[in-house]
Amino acid sequence: MTQTSSSDRPRIRLKPKANARGVRHGFPWVYANDIVTDRRTRKIEAGALAVLEDDKRQSMALVAVNPASKIMCRILDRDPSAELNANWFEARLQRALEMRERLFDKPYYRLVHAEADGFPGVIIDRFGDACVVQPNAAWAELHLELLTEALIKVTGVSTVIKNASGRTRGLEGLDDVNLTLRGDAPDAPLPVPMNGATYMADLTGGQKTGLFYDQRPNHAFAARLVQPGARVLDVFSHVGGFGLAMLAGGAAQALSVDGSAAALELATEGANASGFVDRFETRQGDAFDVLTKLGEECAEFDVVICDPPAFAPSKQALDAGLRAYERIARLAAPLVKPGGYLGLCSCSHAADLGRFRDASSRGIGRAGRQAQMIHTGFAGPDHPQLPQLAESGYLKAVFYRL
Repeated sequence: MTQTSSSDRPRIRLKPKANARGVRHGFPWVYANDIVTDRRTRKIEAGALAVLEDDKRQSMALVAVNPASKIMCRILDRDPSAELNANWFEARLQRALEMRERLFDKPYYRLVHAEADGFPGVIIDRFGDACVVQPNAAWAELHLELLTEALIKVTGVSTVIKNASGRTRGLEGLDDVNLTLRGDAPDAPLPVPMNGATYMADLTGGQKTGLFYDQRPNHAFAARLVQPGARVLDVFSHVGGFGLAMLAGGAAQALSVDGSAAALELATEGANASGFVDRFETRQGDAFDVLTKLGEECAEFDVVICDPPAFAPSKQALDAGLRAYERIARLAAPLVKPGGYLGLCSCSHAADLGRFRDASSRGIGRAGRQAQMIHTGFAGPDHPQLPQLAESGYLKAVFYRL
């Protein structure tokens, strides 16, 4: 797209009571109610670049503007005169790649984790020679060609796929059309090695980018809890998640539960590719219903893991979400053998660790079980957190011995 010089860019000014210090100290967003708006600012094209000023008209940063979003400005660069050219994209991608290559010996990881990697609203997951990009902010959609070219140059991947399924895209006024931007989209799920197992990632028809890399260290911890002969239960398993990792850790039998038949089919393919298929079972259905049924069957497992979708995706949904987390814990706890382990996870950024932990512990208590909390896990290091942005620390996993 055509680049505008810094002198041609519109200027966006903070209100006197806005938290300019917070922005200067690293907070990456400016909300619409903190900005002086008029007809000029409201007519700025979604995704356009502008210079952010404080209330005294001192330039602060280069921002991407979306007048239709509550997050009206996203900080792109602390240099107000920065140019979003090929060099800008390549330098940031190279910095992100260097850390991942230090952490992982194979090219399967989250390469870009939005604001924490300097790309507000952008997610990029890498699967060997393919990358899946989620441009969840208007500015990234407008600069998608530049981003794609830089991504190929820096990483050497041959395939780049745009995934447009993110909830945030709707809030930004963007479409939901998936595209293959470069190369050929794979015509079958791709095998991804993690924690001694093989997972099958559907890059074009699966959830989000095709696989959730964020739970990798928590999968590894769960595998450490397994003893030879153990039976394990993985609820909300997606494509095998915790279940395959625990089989790789020595479990004798794993039962994976999910509402999606397609996800369970991929999980079974992963179990087969890992050499575990004879020890792997699936049950499709609503997780609450399946947990209730297993309780009625007096089923018992050595390790039970529940990794649900975001029950509290917003502050408005927080109370209902916490009740759902408590209910999951109450239904899951009776299925754990005495001396066994229960892992409970949340990817709701609105439910902070304290509230989620309290809800989980209440549920265990309501089930009549006593617990020791033994470990708290978070997303892996390929999902870095921006310290000033609590939302970037969305994933929590709490492990108990019952």
